[in-house]
Amino acid sequence: QCQLNGLWRNEQDSLMEISVLRDNGDFQGKYLTRVTLSGGCAHISPLKGAQQQPGEGGWPTFAFTVHWDKFSNATTAFVGQCFVDAGGKETLTTMWLLREAVGSLEEDWKATR
Repeated sequence: QCQLNGLWRNEQDSLMEISVLRDNGDFQGKYLTRVTLSGGCAHISPLKGAQQQPGEGGWPTFAFTVHWDKFSNATTAFVGQCFVDAGGKETLTTMWLLREAVGSLEEDWKATR
């Protein structure tokens, strides 16, 4: 079975550490992104999420949010699933939406990536 707790690295060399995984599936940790909208240096931001407890033989799905509070006025929501291959390697697959704050309703069209 795939375990979300621990340290994860993505293709852009960003790191995610899930340090608390509760019995009910709630988790928290931190995200160190190497990708920023401003092109600046890496920043650590808090994350909170929940894991759907899989049925027998299933792979868990999960969702979490990251609030980029130190360097951006944006929040990102991730959803994904955890898999284990035949060699025992754990892999997370995710999709994300990033929402930036904008100054008006007329600018709403450009706020979500």
